[in-house]
Formats: sequence, C-alpha cells, structure tokens
Amino acid sequence: MSKSKVDKISPQTLSKLKKLKRILQDMGKVVVAFSGGVDSTFLLRVASDVLGENVLAVTGNSETYPEKEVKEAKKLAKNLDVRHRVIRTYELENPRFSSNPPGRCYFCKQELFSRLKEIALGEAIPWVVDGSNYEDRFDYRPGARAGKELGVRSPLKEAKLLKSEIRKLSRLLDLPTWNKPSLACLASRFPYEAEIERKSLRQIAEAEDLLRTLGFSQVRVRHHGQTARVE
Repeated sequence: MSKSKVDKISPQTLSKLKKLKRILQDMGKVVVAFSGGVDSTFLLRVASDVLGENVLAVTGNSETYPEKEVKEAKKLAKNLDVRHRVIRTYELENPRFSSNPPGRCYFCKQELFSRLKEIALGEAIPWVVDGSNYEDRFDYRPGARAGKELGVRSPLKEAKLLKSEIRKLSRLLDLPTWNKPSLACLASRFPYEAEIERKSLRQIAEAEDLLRTLGFSQVRVRHHGQTARVE
C-alpha cells in the first residue's frame, strides 16, 4: 500500500479503519457472513489481515441468491486466501418468509445466522460477524433484529464506517468490489404479500442476467405476476 494512496484517505476514515482492526483483534476468531458484496468483502479482507487463519467465511446459497454471486464469492475468498464454506439455506421453505410479509427479511436472516452460529460453535469460534455498515441503521432492516437476537456483531457499524468510506478503503486495498453495485436478494423483487415461488425467482434471475449481458451493471426486474418492471 503506497503512501500516496493512503494520503488520499481522510484522517477520520483511517482512524475508523484502525478502530475496526482493534475490534477484530479483540474478537480473536470470527465467522464472517460473506455475500461477496462491497461491505462483506472489505470486512473479510480486514479480518484476514488482522486475524489470519482465525477467519472463516461462510456464504449462504439458496434460490433467492443469484448463482453468479455465489461463484464470485468463491473466487473472492480464494483470492483473499481465506477459508471459505458455502452452505445451503432453506428460507423459502418457511411460509413466514415465502408469504412475503413486510418483515420477510427477519426470517431469512434468522435462518442464515442460526446456521452460522452452529458452524461457529462447531469450530470453537466465539463470534459471527456481518457486513452491516453505519448507514444501515437508518434503513428498514428486519434482518438486523435477527442478528441482534442471535448475538451477531457488525464491526463496520461499530467502527462507524460509512458506505462511501468502505468503497474508498476497498479501492485502497485493491479490492475488485470497491465500485460494485449494491445487490439485494431476489426476494426483494416482489411486492409485499405476493407469494415468493421458485419459478418466479428463476424468471427474475434469468431476466437480470440477460440485461447484464447487454451492458447494464445495476438492474432490478420487479415481478408483478404477468408483468415485469425493469429498473
């Protein structure tokens, strides 16, 4: 990391990075909920730098998560030389999730974090961490309640790192995700109370993949029965 690159980052942001490293150092060992997005990739990189082999990245894979993202997460973890595991999650089998209420994300995160807690227990790892950042506290995130109930920590949030700072620091660390568009799970493409079905999820995934081949880097295909709305 060159001095010229570091000089482009504000002292306040660098101070937050130091705080993040102290938080992780105090944890000792962590399981990282790793989606391959901007935040979790940055968290995984810093955790690996601080804790070395005492880091395990785990990616949840289900119909609500694009297969392309799973492949990218595997590649990123390999490039970071971090131990990585992909697990199957079954939130779609829970009617409290598939019926798609406004609090749907709670049941998804409850499924994922419960599985990560089991893995952490089996590996004698005291902490499960996720990539929520400081700005996420302003959003409607029912999944955050599941994390809190299960004792999942959010080091980026604890260090008060903003999304813009995470992108700048990711670029400083030469992470390919520094400018990656934000990605929400495919279940978010349905209006609340509309049933989430496997066939519909496949339709959305295929449509968005097609649009990306046409050069659209950030796209959403909203599912409205027989109608698709493209954003």
